[in-house]
Amino acid sequence: MKKASVVSLLTGLWAWLALTSAQSALAEVVADLYAASVPVSEQSSKALESASKEAMADVLVKVSGSKRVLQYPGIAAALKDARSHVQQYSYVRGTPPAPALSLRFEFDGRYITDLVTESGAPLWSANRPAVLAWIVVEDEQGRHFINEETAPEEAQLVVEEFLRRGVPVQIPIFDLADTATVSTADVWSLDADSIQRASARYNAQEVVAGRLAVTTDGKSVGDWSYFRDDERINRSVTVPDLKAFLDSGVNIVAADMASRYAVAPTTSTDGGLRLTITGISNYSDYAAIANWLERLELVEYANLEVVQGERVEFRLLAKTDAARLASIIELNDRLTAIPTLGDDTQLNYQWR
Repeated sequence: MKKASVVSLLTGLWAWLALTSAQSALAEVVADLYAASVPVSEQSSKALESASKEAMADVLVKVSGSKRVLQYPGIAAALKDARSHVQQYSYVRGTPPAPALSLRFEFDGRYITDLVTESGAPLWSANRPAVLAWIVVEDEQGRHFINEETAPEEAQLVVEEFLRRGVPVQIPIFDLADTATVSTADVWSLDADSIQRASARYNAQEVVAGRLAVTTDGKSVGDWSYFRDDERINRSVTVPDLKAFLDSGVNIVAADMASRYAVAPTTSTDGGLRLTITGISNYSDYAAIANWLERLELVEYANLEVVQGERVEFRLLAKTDAARLASIIELNDRLTAIPTLGDDTQLNYQWR
């Protein structure tokens, strides 16, 4: 458990309101990070036991960002006892295309986090970049965008597949501004200039575009292009259906994001890390920062040590080093990094 700190003394309402205003436009805090749903055929103890293991494996992959986490010896051993770490579960009945019957599990988040870090596997913070998804499907009726208005079931499937891996996703709204900027032909050809131009209005730093030609022989073919930081990742796939196509796209995005943001735990610096933030002019800003810091999974605690005018300094005990922690902190676009020379235990930021 995290040690008590100044944060625990903050008024709940102030912290909540301030935290809401401080959330990054570039990232979101993933909801239900420690929950997963698994299709089942019956309501039996055997099915419950098996499904709990599958659900816990899904959660571990979501928390770590890679399926490789399941290969760690400590993880493999823990999965045998998955049922005992379920906080609650419920049966969910669905209508096509959803499974007829599913089990939804919620696991002990602290246990999952500790299990991943103690096994030596990378941990991916719940604060994650959102990805904007442009997807065109070609079937017997022609080509169409997947969007919430004209293809609601497909749009819901997109959201579910991305969230299954803990990747926040946004589907374009396809209003007049979108349709005037990008066409199905542009996305079908995976035209980078058109896609990125249309994405600009969403302030999207992570953009994925996909095209799928649906066939009746169970061998649909598709392509993905993932744009981020002036780089582009392309993949071609042959899949049985739309769900498998989306799964392949999610794997590309999740694997790349995790390679940048998931960090393996390291021994904490003896004296901890120092985090200095300037530009704090009111109580709500301070409350937002303090509460947000302690919600980061890689931060054990954040103690306030200095308040001097508009400058505050925290002492952090983290499960990683300053450089790796910085990659997570900088997802909050209200914090602008100030270079620090010659001190690998110091982090400096300007609050906006």
